[in-house]
Amino acid sequence: MAAGHGAPEGTVNFRDVGGMPLIGGGAVRAGVLFRSDALSGLTPEGGRRLADTGIGVIVDFRTPMERQLSPDRLPAETEFRVVHLELLEGALNGLADQALSAPGAHAEAAVEQALARLPQLSALYTSMLAHGAGVFAEFTRVVADPPAPAADREAVLVHCTAGKDRTGVSVALVLDAVGVQREALIADYASSEANLAGAWADRMFGMIAAMGIPRTPALEELIAQTPASAITTALEWVDREHGGSAAYLRSGGATEEDLGRLRQRLVG
Repeated sequence: MAAGHGAPEGTVNFRDVGGMPLIGGGAVRAGVLFRSDALSGLTPEGGRRLADTGIGVIVDFRTPMERQLSPDRLPAETEFRVVHLELLEGALNGLADQALSAPGAHAEAAVEQALARLPQLSALYTSMLAHGAGVFAEFTRVVADPPAPAADREAVLVHCTAGKDRTGVSVALVLDAVGVQREALIADYASSEANLAGAWADRMFGMIAAMGIPRTPALEELIAQTPASAITTALEWVDREHGGSAAYLRSGGATEEDLGRLRQRLVG
């Protein structure tokens, strides 16, 4: 499901990962795992559409501060089980803190220093992977054995803020672990950039400008871009350091049983 085609109103980067081709033939099952940007802009109509998808479990990778500033707007008439798996504060959070906390005379210098320290997405992802194996393994368990509120609502939706970084890495890991073709999962990751372009990105850049932070190429990449090279570098790190995504998830605590259930859920 491409964003904008059947996606709940109020989201821009929502999609079903079903249909992605497997290395040995076949495809990922539809209606099992969805990914999205935050649900803080969900409209009443969007809430009804979300309830119709079969999604019963929502994994939110955002930090408590992010959730407080932009809480998800879930339809009150539908029960969802929400799993909070906080993963990194992120480079942008630190940049915002610098802009808002430094005294006026030093704010510009503080922002410049913070901008100079902004990592490239590939470095952000490898850092995320180096420190987040336990969180990614827990995400794997949720997808493999979802704590669904009802038997007919076992689909899982994962999101962060943009639905491209924390969400992108986590989805790439589980898809890679069950044997999705690398080219396909890289293309899925990269498609988020077009989804976020326009009103969503403009709003984010407007918020950054309001804090007195200049718009730079590095900042544009972190906020709204998804170059294929970033997720490729991340997966190459996983291959080099752990021997593949399944082994990486095992290093974080996922068991063979977890991975078997994951494959059964996503592949059948």
